[in-house]
Amino acid sequence: MSQWINICSIDDILPQTGVCALLGQQQVAIFRPRRDEQVFAISNIDPFFEASVLSRGLIAEHDGDLWVASPLKKQRFRLRDGLCLEDESHSIAHFDARVKDGQVQLKG
Repeated sequence: MSQWINICSIDDILPQTGVCALLGQQQVAIFRPRRDEQVFAISNIDPFFEASVLSRGLIAEHDGDLWVASPLKKQRFRLRDGLCLEDESHSIAHFDARVKDGQVQLKG
């Protein structure tokens, strides 16, 4: 049975940035694209290089969706579901994320 797990305070994530967190043994990149309390969570591992870098990527909007561009070669991953724009076979995991009582939570 999965449950919501507190990760950090929403105030720990500056708007337009991401942070890395551990959910069990998985590295998760959590993004706060705006000043509100909307958050997204995807794998932190860039599948093209097997590097733990996506939380440091740039957030951008494309075709009405929010994406993060890897800081390595700029491949883009959609925040809502981890889809890789350049190569769907390199799509990554996404995680249910929310803010409750000022705490960022992931479903684990």
